[in-house]
Amino acid sequence: MNSLLLTGALCAAALPARAAEPVIEGATARQSGGGWTFSVTLSHPDTGWAHYADGWRVLGMDGTELGLRVLAHPHEQEQPFTRSLSGVQIPEGTAQVQIQARCLVDGWGKDTYVLTLP
Repeated sequence: MNSLLLTGALCAAALPARAAEPVIEGATARQSGGGWTFSVTLSHPDTGWAHYADGWRVLGMDGTELGLRVLAHPHEQEQPFTRSLSGVQIPEGTAQVQIQARCLVDGWGKDTYVLTLP
């Protein structure tokens, strides 16, 4: 029985650890010219160039991607941090959108932030 427990523990230790997902702490949107500007505040335990929050996107409520903000570097010393994206085209009559964050290592987070448009 001890060897079975040891084998299970060793197998579990060999699995890659998933870090915490990026968390969207807040977001705002405003109409700007012919499009929308989104400002998104997110946090993530960035550890450097090998593992950091590397983007976020605006989605329709049906999951259609409306805009993508790529984050080009880690924010180890700036948590949480806010970045904006302008020129996002939102279909007429849209009342809400979703925002989803991405991590370089773990990909898109499973949770989205629902934002009601002003």
